[in-house]
Amino acid sequence: MSAADNPCTRCGACCASFRVDFARAELLSEGGPVPDGLTVELTDSSCRMRGTDHAQPRCAALVGKVGVQASCGIYEWRPAPCREFGLRAPLGLGDEACTRARARHGLPPL
Repeated sequence: MSAADNPCTRCGACCASFRVDFARAELLSEGGPVPDGLTVELTDSSCRMRGTDHAQPRCAALVGKVGVQASCGIYEWRPAPCREFGLRAPLGLGDEACTRARARHGLPPL
C-alpha cells in the first residue's frame, strides 16, 4: 500500500484527539527533527506539540479537515509518539487508539 492509498496518512483523527508529549532532544534546536515553533516546553527534558493539550485537541502541524483530507504538515519530522502510533495493529492501521480517535470524530473504524 502506498502512502497515498493509506487512510492513516490522510485521516487526521489521531492528530485531533490525543496529547503528544516527547523528549526535548527531538527538537530541531536540540539536534532532532521537530520544529521548535510547533511545540510548548513542559519541563527541562520534555515538550508537547502545540494544540494537543486543548479541550478539543488539534495538533498545530495538522493540515486540512479531519476524516476528509487531512495530513501532517511535518510528517517527515514528526516526533516519536506520532511515528509509533498504530504500529501494533496489522499493517499499522486500525489499532484500538485509532478506533477511539476516529469514533470521536464520527468516523468508522479502519
